Amino acid sequence: MLRPMKTNHWAATWMNLAVLAVVTACSADDKDTAEPAPELDFSEFDEAIEQYLLDNSLEGATAVVVHRDWGVMHQSGYGAFDVDRVSLIASSSKTISVSVIMSLDDDGLLDIDAPVSDALSDWTSDKPNITVAQMLSNSSGMIGLLNNPLYVPYVCQYLEAGTLADCARTIYEADDSADLIAPDTAFRYGGGQWQLAGGVAEAVSGKTWGELFSERIAEPCGLDTSGYTNQFQTAQLAYPTYFDGDINDLPVSNNPNVEGGMYTSTSDYGKLLLMQLRGGMCDDTRVLSESAIETMQADRIGDVYDGDTGNADLPGYGLGWWVSRDNPGFVQDGGAYGSQPWIDRERGYAAFIVVESTSPVGSALAAQTRPLLESLFDAAAL
Repeated sequence: MLRPMKTNHWAATWMNLAVLAVVTACSADDKDTAEPAPELDFSEFDEAIEQYLLDNSLEGATAVVVHRDWGVMHQSGYGAFDVDRVSLIASSSKTISVSVIMSLDDDGLLDIDAPVSDALSDWTSDKPNITVAQMLSNSSGMIGLLNNPLYVPYVCQYLEAGTLADCARTIYEADDSADLIAPDTAFRYGGGQWQLAGGVAEAVSGKTWGELFSERIAEPCGLDTSGYTNQFQTAQLAYPTYFDGDINDLPVSNNPNVEGGMYTSTSDYGKLLLMQLRGGMCDDTRVLSESAIETMQADRIGDVYDGDTGNADLPGYGLGWWVSRDNPGFVQDGGAYGSQPWIDRERGYAAFIVVESTSPVGSALAAQTRPLLESLFDAAAL
């Protein structure tokens, strides 16, 4: 079932399609989408991943590479993993969760820059003036994962039991005033602010997180194997040994972990990367506005309060995306289990590599393989 859309949203969609038809018919120079995808040789990329698995005694990996104009360019499984393997991706969930929330902002159900007290009028807290944009850029002033990953007032974010709405309210009303700092003054990565943002999404929509993800992202983008769970109660920060790609083995929770509980395949995630590259479009369906995509990938912490992530390679941060300040248009969203999605808007491509290991292992693999893809797409552009 397609998600309901406001009349003005449909009107905007039809207007966009009409403009696209006129531009396509009238512009002799617009040949990108009409040109067939070039034949690119990904063998060196594949060999690098296979060798990395051997060198690091890893069981397997999966990867997908997509291009804005040419679609899915390459997809493969490596080692013991077949191409359709489903994996948990920890913090690589963040950009997908932001997409759910930004669709509510697009439809006027939520203003990400308004105080959350506007949406939570019957909840009481000492932090009513923080905004969803601040939470999604890790700038709300709340305790983050690096400050204290097991911060007791926010511990419900890791629990399978209960509901997201109840957990969000617990976090919002927590006795944490002594540990808060002013919003938009420092980067505090992850934590309860993400679970609270998900609770706000449920409050303004009247739907559960699972329903929102299904109706607003999964169905219009044709995702087959993606969803949310809450694995942290049993797995903590290590990849859960009980999960070997069968989603029936995952906890079924009404309190899904918003920042880190997504499971997916590279096939599904590749569609979402294409949506980001194509200004919010999944095939012919508009999922997000172009401005929503731009907002997600912009360096919010740098623009708003001259903030810095502390990561020398990716010092900027948008909404879910770590942002490069040296390479315009490059964003990344690595996860604790080793998954590494990135977008290179200048070259028009994106990639997603999954290893079920740790963040340093995945980061090193991405660092080794990214130059290979850059060379391929640079050559294709000549």
